[in-house]
Amino acid sequence: MNLADYNTNAYLVTGDDKIPILAACGSKHTVLVRFLNGHRFDDGSQFCNFQIRFNGTEFHLGPCRLRRNSQTDGYDASLAFLADVYNLEALFAERKLISLRDSFSNLPLVLEYKTNIKPSFKDYTANLSYDLNVYRSFFDDLDREYAKEPPEARVHIQRVIIETEGRKFMSFLDEKLSELEHMVCGFTQEEHECHGYFFRRLLWNVILCSPFMSRTNLKPRGYAGDYIMMKMLYLNRYEGDSTFSKLMHKHPVEHPAAQAVRNRRKLITQTLRKAQADRSPNGKRMKILSVACGPACELKDILVSPEECEKYHFTLLDQDQSALDEAAGLIAKMEKEWNTRIHVTYLNESVRTMLKGSTLAENWGQFDFIYSMGLFDYLTPPVATGILGKLCQLLDKDGDLLIGNFHVSNPSRCYMEYWLDWVLYYRSEEAFLRLVADKNGRQATVLFEDTKSQMFLHVKK
Repeated sequence: MNLADYNTNAYLVTGDDKIPILAACGSKHTVLVRFLNGHRFDDGSQFCNFQIRFNGTEFHLGPCRLRRNSQTDGYDASLAFLADVYNLEALFAERKLISLRDSFSNLPLVLEYKTNIKPSFKDYTANLSYDLNVYRSFFDDLDREYAKEPPEARVHIQRVIIETEGRKFMSFLDEKLSELEHMVCGFTQEEHECHGYFFRRLLWNVILCSPFMSRTNLKPRGYAGDYIMMKMLYLNRYEGDSTFSKLMHKHPVEHPAAQAVRNRRKLITQTLRKAQADRSPNGKRMKILSVACGPACELKDILVSPEECEKYHFTLLDQDQSALDEAAGLIAKMEKEWNTRIHVTYLNESVRTMLKGSTLAENWGQFDFIYSMGLFDYLTPPVATGILGKLCQLLDKDGDLLIGNFHVSNPSRCYMEYWLDWVLYYRSEEAFLRLVADKNGRQATVLFEDTKSQMFLHVKK
């Protein structure tokens, strides 16, 4: 719906007069107006109030000024509000008046955060902020030094800088991270949250220069671990618009937890191929369900020939349609490369659907192999137990279930929580095995990928 096409009666108030107008949403923060009854006002005219009514509720937006310009889409003018800034899309579409100044109501609480920060942590963070900004200025100076070189020369020079002074800087980051880990060891969960928030506020300008850190903190898809973050981890390369930003991007994507994400693709592939080889040949495609599939990049490891494509039928399930679209694009590319068809079903469903659904097997069918690499990192024990039970119901006779979860000893945990604002639900082997509430008829074991950061619960039905 184009909100500018939808107008409603409103009034501009000046003194004792109420001037009738038609009002429409011009942009997120501007209103378009068309005067009725032959009224005309010059550019810059001010009014003491703007009144508009929706569904019996009258909204007063206060003083405003008339602006006549060419961007009014056939209306007479637009309004600039003088006492506040409003989200006018929310007003016209949702009938809610949201002031951008409302966020300042939390300002005293946010400022109060620093009173709960340990002095030693304040000193550490302030010193780190200073050091990082000094490093940044030095790398930026070097970038300006060779900025006018030919493109190939710039690439070569930057590569040399990255492999020399850049790697020294990465070692500096390792040292500072080790200091941070020792400093916060023994903190309560509340202290971790409070100190992590303080840490990120002071280093915000550094965090935002890293494509990876920026995305984990801003969470544009609404959650951590989205398909773009996964692609960054899989690619494991230098990304950014400067040498410093490239280094700040690369450091977290080559940490143990990031390597675990890459390793788990291999583990999934190996376990799936073994399960497929152990099955008695019956000419049927192996039915596989990937839960919270993301971009499904592991399919590139599994399907390495047209013959392999004929062995499987994949069902890819994710709550994020964009992730499924990304996976579909990858599969289309593979189909073109192999000149064959890959058998795939897409399910845009959530964990909530799985918990509430009582006829999942009837709707989705039974599967020979079910896996989920990252979903359980975000599930509490009751929800995880419920989902695991649902997945076991979807498992066919002699089927395999492989579920990933980061281990409590994850060496990247402090890095992820303080720098990346990426909090997971960690488990021990014992806690992971307890999720299999009814072990009758099931063989449950725990596997680890090579870094030992992430484990997998392997359930055999």
